Formats: sequence, C-alpha cells, structure tokens
Amino acid sequence: MRLGLLIVAVFAAAACSNMRMRENVRGGGVLPGLSLTEDIRPEELSVESRPADTVMVSDAQGRQMLLMKAVRDEDGEMVANDEIVPSVVVASFRNVAERGGKVDLRFDITLPPEMAESRWQVRLTPVLYALGDSLALAPVFFTGERYRKAQLRGYQRYRRFLDSIVRDSSLFVKVADLEIFLKRNFAEVYAFRNDSTFVTEEQFESAFGVTGREAVEHYTDHFRKRLNSRRARQDKDRFRRYVKVPLDAGGSRLDTVIRYGGEAYSYTYVHTMPVPSGLRKVEIELRGSVYDEDRLVCELPVPGRLTYYVSSLSSLADETPRYLTRVVERRVEASSLCWLEFAAGSWALDLELGNNTREMERIERNVEEVVGKDEFELDSVIVTSSCSPEGSFRSNSVLAGRRSEAVCAHFRSLQLRPRAVPENWTLLDALVAGDSLLTRADKEDYRQTVRRFSDLDARERELSCKAYYPRLRRSLYPMLRTVSFHFYLHRRGMVKDTVHTTEPDTVYAAGVRELKDRNYLKALSLLAPYADWNTALAYCSLGRNASALAILQKLPPSAGVEYMKAIIHSRKGEDGEAVRCYQDACDMNPSYVHRGNLDPEIATLIHKYKLNRTI
Repeated sequence: MRLGLLIVAVFAAAACSNMRMRENVRGGGVLPGLSLTEDIRPEELSVESRPADTVMVSDAQGRQMLLMKAVRDEDGEMVANDEIVPSVVVASFRNVAERGGKVDLRFDITLPPEMAESRWQVRLTPVLYALGDSLALAPVFFTGERYRKAQLRGYQRYRRFLDSIVRDSSLFVKVADLEIFLKRNFAEVYAFRNDSTFVTEEQFESAFGVTGREAVEHYTDHFRKRLNSRRARQDKDRFRRYVKVPLDAGGSRLDTVIRYGGEAYSYTYVHTMPVPSGLRKVEIELRGSVYDEDRLVCELPVPGRLTYYVSSLSSLADETPRYLTRVVERRVEASSLCWLEFAAGSWALDLELGNNTREMERIERNVEEVVGKDEFELDSVIVTSSCSPEGSFRSNSVLAGRRSEAVCAHFRSLQLRPRAVPENWTLLDALVAGDSLLTRADKEDYRQTVRRFSDLDARERELSCKAYYPRLRRSLYPMLRTVSFHFYLHRRGMVKDTVHTTEPDTVYAAGVRELKDRNYLKALSLLAPYADWNTALAYCSLGRNASALAILQKLPPSAGVEYMKAIIHSRKGEDGEAVRCYQDACDMNPSYVHRGNLDPEIATLIHKYKLNRTI
C-alpha cells in the first residue's frame, strides 16, 4: 500500500513539475535565446536587467566586465562571490560587410535547459526582414529523447505494415491443392512437375485444352489477393497514422536529440543572402512553438530582433561626374551605299530587276533620315555610279555616267550631282585580298601580274586569261556595280568651322550607378577603360585584388587609396603593410578610424593589434 502511494506521489510530483514548466514556457519565463555569434563590442552592449549590486570594473587590458554580488577580497580587489545572479547582456545590432554581392548573417540560437522536456520538440524558425518584406528561413528542431523514440516507433510500425504487403502474386496460388488435383485426375499434367523440358504455353494448351494462365487463375486465392491489394492502397493513410511527425519535416536546418545535462543547447546559424540594391538593414526574429508529437503545446513569445547593418565597399564610390570634350564640326558628311542591277549595256533603272525595289526603298529611307534632321541643312548630294571591268574603259565611262544620271532622275525633289567611276579596281583589289576561296598563289598572281598593267583595258584582258577569272566574274564583279550617295551638310546657325564643347560622360556615370547598385560585373565592364578609383573599387568588390592593387599604385596618394590598399594587403595576409596603409589613411582622414570597424579586413587588424588606441 505504501509502495503504491509512493508511486502515485512520484507521478503526481512529476506531473506538477511538467505543468509548472509548461506554464513557465507559455508565460515567457523561459525562452530560447537569439544572439549574435561574433564577439560583442562595448558600444553594442545593452543591459536589459542588472541587479542593484552589480558593478562595472576593468581588467588589466582595460576591458570592462560586469560582476554580480561583488565583494572586496583581502587585497581590496572587487571579485564576484559564489552566488551569481546572471544579468541578460545582449548585442542589439551588428555591422556586416557585403562582399561579392552577398552577406553572411551569423547568429546563435540557444535553448535553455529548462525547456529540455523529453516528450517535447521545440521548433524554432528564424524570420528575416528586409526592404519591407519577410522570409522564413529553414527551421531548427530541438527534439527530446522520448519524442524521438515515439517518431522511430511510428516508422517501425509503418515498416511492419509494408512488410505485411505481399509483393509476389504467385504466393496467392494454392499450390498444394493444385498438385493434389493434378496428381489424382491428370497424371500427364502432373508429370510436368518434375520435367525440366521447357514447355511453351501453346504446347501446354494443345495437350490439356487449358492454358497455364487459366490453371493458375483457377487455383488463386482471390480473397487474400483482394485483401492484399486493399492493404497496398492504404500506404499513405497508414504512414500518416503511424508517423505523426516525419523526421526532418519541412527541410529543417537542424534536427538534433537533446538530453538532460543542465546546460543550454546552442546552434550557430549562418544564412548567406544576396544583397539587392538599396539594402541597408536586415533584421532577424525568432519564432517558436513546442510540440508533443503532433499536438501543439504552446506558441513561444517572440523575443527581440537582431539588427544587421549592411556595409559595402560600394559606399566608397566617387560620384564626381566626368566630362568628355567633343569637337563639333560645322560641316558634316554622311554616306550610303546600295547595289542596283542594270541590264547588260543598259543604264535604264528597272525597279523590277533583282532586288532593285528593296535597295531603292532602303536608300530612300536613308535620304529621308539625313535630310529630315532639323539640326542640319543639306548642301549637296553626290551620286556616284561604278561598273565592273568588263568591256572597254571608254564604254564603261559612258555607262557609269548614264546610270548615275538615271538614279539622280529618280529623286526629282533633291538637287543631286552625278559622278562616275568607270571601273572600280580599288574595290576589286580589296575583294580579291579578302576572298577565302582564292588560293594564296592566285592572290599573289593577281597582285604581281595583273596589277602591273597601267592600261586598264590591257589589265582586264590579262585577267580574263587567268584560271580564277570565272570566280571573279561570277562572285566579285557584281559587287563592283554600286551606286553611292555622299551627303554634304552643315549645322544650322553655326558660324565657326569648329567648336569644342564638354558634355557629361554617360558611360562612366552608368558604370558608377551599377557600382552603387552592387552590380559589380556590369560596373566593371563599363569602368574598366578608365582605370581610376571606381575601377579599382569594382575590382576589389569582386575579389580581384591584384588588378585593383595595380590601379591603386598608379593613383595619387589619398586617404581612400591607402584605405583600399590596407584592405587588399589584409586579404593577402600582409598584416604589416596593411597596418601601415590603414594608419596612413587615418592620418589623412580621421573618419577612416570609424570606417575600419565596418570592413572585416580592417576590423580584424584593429582588434588584433589594438590599432585605434594609438591612432
């Protein structure tokens, strides 16, 4: 009787303890912790609760610390006694540096030992807030031992259910009954039982008047087979019944089993995110809930947020505009070329011949575009027609001139001046040199043999005797029959022949905008030709340290140049040179003393060598 009462008392005490713990969690007396991973700097400390008997002291290195219930020892020093009441010291913000368009957010999620209930699973979800939007990150699960055992038991029950499903349909055949029936009534059929000779389905049916499939179907236990099929269709329902909470449900970042030990459980969470344009601040909030299997025990109160201020090298961009000096000429020239086909020996412009209609429409658009500009006034248009070398130079001169006049006549509203190039040997020279089907020997023969004739008719006769002449006449000669339009214009209202003006360099300005928006590859494609401070900044932001340093070493000394050198030398592990450059930058511009805390390359040097105490 006493033993029974003792057991009841123990269970009652445990139940009361669990209820108190549950109420403590629900009421916010015990909460998970959310803190920054990096070392806390003094300016970021904010004390939420501090006992009245807590004092602030400094150690030998000058670092400040809190001592609770402090007393003086025999030497008069302030020390903490054994009864320590911890104060809550949190870092409310952190400066994080963007590199390569991304930033790492590091924080610790801590579960107090009071929440390590064996039957519970604590589900903690970090939520990221940036640019007016929120994003739930992958959750972290702290799972009790009994909770995990219940999960595994569910999987075991589900495995036993799967094992009970028969996968081989032949197991439903009543083999013993089939053998007895065949042995008694069809000895010939039964003889096949021990006959190793292969028997086809057709042979079996011809011998006994029934197929093997029909025989198996007759002696199949269809009732058991239907039960098995129905069981197989219950697969998903049974999984949901037995496995109430699947392992790693929802793609958690961590799902770990915790045990009683009297210590807090901590997980360092690292989230890497791209940094969009305009991002200056990111906040992290921790939401949580407690589950007993699939039953919600309680939602946890939301603790305070962590704030990350994003710093970027792009903030050092020099936005001073650059200007280009442009020389404006009073007289302006423009040219347009078209290929028109004429009948052999004819100068009549036939728009139905070849692509003449399309070519004339194109040249008309070009003429309208040039003449229609209000900025310019048309002086004259020279129309030049040229022919291929076939025929005599005299006849080609007449033909080219008449063809040029025919084209001018087409544009009656404009004052056009015809010109003629009887045989366009200059263009033929270029076409021969660039033709990929002519051999090197052919090209050399053309240059050394054909071109030595100064008489153009004799030259054409010599060329017609060459083996490669058909190739030239078929493919290259048509390209010599051209009509070119050369426009001569002047700027309206301009008196001087030349004026020098300055105008903003729009390409450079676009590169600086891309740099400010952290589109570093695009910025570099625009800024690379300038090789200035912003170009070095783009290289450095992409981690191309050697290219950045090569530019910086050619720039005049300045605080910004020295500061950027310090960053690059720090990345390369050259601490001595990095410290020297950083000190030079701070001497030139004291604002870089504070800037150094924003860039991890410099912050590491500051804390490692205690730099700002001597600057």
